[in-house]
Amino acid sequence: MPLLVDGRRVRLPQSAGDLVRAHPLLEERARLLRGQSVQQVGPQGLLYVQQRELAVTSPKDGSISILGSDDATTCHIVVLRHTGNGATCLTHCDGSDTKAEVPLIMNAIKSFPDHTQCGRLEAHLVGGFNDDRQLSQKLTHQLLSEFDRQEDDIHLVTLCVTELNDREENESHFPIIYGIAVNIKTAEIYRASFQDRGPEEELRAARALTGGPMISIYDAKTEQLRIGPYSWTPFPHVDFWLQQDDKQILENLSTSPLAEPPHFVEHIRSTLMFLKKHPSPANTLFPGNKALLYKKNEDGLWEKISSPGS
Repeated sequence: MPLLVDGRRVRLPQSAGDLVRAHPLLEERARLLRGQSVQQVGPQGLLYVQQRELAVTSPKDGSISILGSDDATTCHIVVLRHTGNGATCLTHCDGSDTKAEVPLIMNAIKSFPDHTQCGRLEAHLVGGFNDDRQLSQKLTHQLLSEFDRQEDDIHLVTLCVTELNDREENESHFPIIYGIAVNIKTAEIYRASFQDRGPEEELRAARALTGGPMISIYDAKTEQLRIGPYSWTPFPHVDFWLQQDDKQILENLSTSPLAEPPHFVEHIRSTLMFLKKHPSPANTLFPGNKALLYKKNEDGLWEKISSPGS
């Protein structure tokens, strides 16, 4: 069954710009989202999703009320929600394996009870810009094509990607929106930035930088964030990269050097330092090869809990 906009079948392939011009409501929603001011989202009740991670929960969750992600330049942030049971999935896609990732997103939503009851699946795609290498354009096309291939009807409600999320300054292009959050209870989606990207921010970033695939990080039944156990091979030439100046790191380890947020290089350096310190994480980071488990405490903040059987 197809990807739908306002109840009509979407004709693919076409660019995001052509798609919204054919569907004025879609264009209006993108305009309204771009026009919002950015909200600073605090850590209480927040589940922050990093690159190549997905998290899914529903309004019944007593711990999590907001899913969010930011720092998307050529990446896209995808929200899929079932309007019947309110199950909501947010993921940060970088185009590494879109064909495998979209079914993961679909299955995450379908794992919730009552997904077959009245209601529909609604998709929101945000991120990317007119980058020189056209990586955003390629990712937009991949995501729309893969959602269109799924068995279920998927209603595209928000499309604010690539040329629809682009601004130009001194002949350089930048994304307008770098991050979004979704309120699980109200379904509101809004522009957002986050101070707290934890827990285990460096460990999770290291997994993505070493080429780990898309994974689900949260168990809504137990309301626990589950990290690992991960394994990776030592990062090639880590000492070489740590010796390079900011310009070299930006030009070689970013998909869009001119458009990265100010903390990008610092984030890459700290992730590389982490990889140097933990070349094989199984022994040092995951004692007994057990996952690290976190749960929200009474203040709505993450707290580490002991692994089962430890």
